[in-house]
Amino acid sequence: MRQSTERYTLADLQRWEQLCEDSDPPIRAGVFGDPVAHSLSPQMQNAALRACGISMQYARFHIRPGELRSALRLVRKLDFVGVNLTLPHKRAGLAQVDEADEFAARAGAVNTICLRSGKLIGSNTDGEGFERAIRSEFAVPLRDLRIMILGAGGGTGRAIAWQCALENCQRLVLVNRTVEKAQMLAQELRLFCNGKARPGGATWLEVIEWEELAMEAQLGKIDLIVNATPLGMNPSDVLPVPAGLLASQHAVFDCIYQPRKTALLSAAEQAGARVANGLSMLLQQGALSFSIWFQREAPIDAMSKALPFRQ
Repeated sequence: MRQSTERYTLADLQRWEQLCEDSDPPIRAGVFGDPVAHSLSPQMQNAALRACGISMQYARFHIRPGELRSALRLVRKLDFVGVNLTLPHKRAGLAQVDEADEFAARAGAVNTICLRSGKLIGSNTDGEGFERAIRSEFAVPLRDLRIMILGAGGGTGRAIAWQCALENCQRLVLVNRTVEKAQMLAQELRLFCNGKARPGGATWLEVIEWEELAMEAQLGKIDLIVNATPLGMNPSDVLPVPAGLLASQHAVFDCIYQPRKTALLSAAEQAGARVANGLSMLLQQGALSFSIWFQREAPIDAMSKALPFRQ
């Protein structure tokens, strides 16, 4: 049995049958990203496939932004069961699928594509994966929390914001570098929730500028801080929240999982806050994707054991 740990490209997909004729089991699923070398999805999904006795492999594909459409066209022809999309493809992926489920349409992004009868069916497991991760890490449902989302204009941040609104969270504060994007999202959320009883009444949802004074005015009324930006992936990145604003009352969830402990999480720990990185969200997203592809419960224990730091 020859299993693959390589990264593949669009050029590889174009000669896939020749390239992978000796792969045993065959590669029929994967993750598209740029970059993608850091992705832990193959370890997790291949463990699930082995646990369920499914004879196929899942691999990494380095697909650049201008290559997504061509790559998905090839996947449609190559008997794949599906793919995951990670940065920077989630929002662009929505325009490339034949159908999208309701949550993906709301979030404006796709992170899971399933091949059914030759059609690309798009889903988004970010929201439910986040909700499950918060329950797992902090033992509290979203409906009981006052939440601030940093990076609410991007694909992951949008999906998390929608999930928080659907779960009827106590309060929701959206922060984004381009404040207009957060305001547009807030308007969508308000229209969807119009007429529904909200815990905080008219002020349950707010948009603020990404600057220290605006954050300081809000963080005394926040339980959960979510970093849905890439800030923290590089050692030179600035903190998304000034360290002096973090307090022991906060729970801090960073969607980044590599590095394991970002500067934000280190600062939050020093302030006495509870912290969690994005590994639990990756696990829950992956389990949901597996269930979409194979119409069966994912072996989440096997998937968890395959991830670093979770053994």
